[in-house]
Amino acid sequence: MSSYIDVAHPGRHAPYLDIPDDVIEYLHYLDFVKLRSPRTVNGYYLDLRGFFRYMMVQWGRADATAKPDTIDLTQISSRDIASIGKRDIFGYLDCARSASNGPKARARKLSALKGFFGYMCTQVNKITQDPTENVSLGAPKKTLPKYLTESESIELLNNIQSDFYERDFCIITLFLNCGMRLAELIGINLGDFRDETIRITGKGGKERLVYLNDACRQALDHYIKARGALSNLVDKDALFVSKRTGKRLTARRVEQIVARCLQSAGLSGRGFSPHKLRHTAATLMYQGGVDMLALKEILGHENVSTTQIYTHINQQQLRDAVQASPLARRQFVEPKSRGGEPDDAGNESTAEKAEKTGNEQSDATAHKEASS
Repeated sequence: MSSYIDVAHPGRHAPYLDIPDDVIEYLHYLDFVKLRSPRTVNGYYLDLRGFFRYMMVQWGRADATAKPDTIDLTQISSRDIASIGKRDIFGYLDCARSASNGPKARARKLSALKGFFGYMCTQVNKITQDPTENVSLGAPKKTLPKYLTESESIELLNNIQSDFYERDFCIITLFLNCGMRLAELIGINLGDFRDETIRITGKGGKERLVYLNDACRQALDHYIKARGALSNLVDKDALFVSKRTGKRLTARRVEQIVARCLQSAGLSGRGFSPHKLRHTAATLMYQGGVDMLALKEILGHENVSTTQIYTHINQQQLRDAVQASPLARRQFVEPKSRGGEPDDAGNESTAEKAEKTGNEQSDATAHKEASS
């Protein structure tokens, strides 16, 4: 079964009929009781499906060389799930690491397992022991986000090559100025604009208003005029549409557009992506003096702790902070006396000579007294 989420209707997802009944019920629980977003539910589906494919091999009910899509999970029962222990969890996480899953990916997989087995143990009482209890991967190593500098961002905007220039220029401009996520950008409708703001639907269906600056408004004006000239519009409400089909752009298509623009600007091969353009927008705003709480609202972060990562990448601000010390402009002070140190040539200092003379005199006196 496909994990496809309808771009035109992001509130819908696949029915997920290729997994155990208990997992289907859990996904419904996330959807209707916990009110998780379709993308969150979809992520849990993918991770749990992968885990149970692994377990089918461990149980000897599927060949390790079989294609994943050919492994039938629908016959897995509650009794099978109850037989899963900590060793199975550890084995799966080790397998995930061997498959080149990074720390964040493994942490996400463990989170999906903890959620499911916690539900089975405490919500529906179908198992008596939670095999994920006290299982921890530790805190993943924090990495600084990649971003384009101001000059690189300008270079990107100056080198857009496209058969639908106005659309692609507008996409890059919104990414670089509004800091929106990829899913947020493709979900924008024409009705989401009002005065100088755009209504963005973020994670969990939460809405926020982001103000548009002059660059965004100008790019939108040019694009909407070009969009209006299309004769094959299908998704009439969608802001960004395909020139060929007239349908709303998919996330994959936008990724391709961004990759092509980066390549034409000589910025490809450095790990930049639509999400890195979001990091770029946030970084440039923070470097420009935007308040942390304001940046949190613009980016749609749940907690300001998520936004605080941008405080670590403002090197100019760190440089300015050191220079702001009241002692930063103190000049080198020449020593008043070099009394206690030998000179560079290794010669004795005045103090050393005086001490040596005193010692010699004391030794002479002591010798004289001993002789008498």
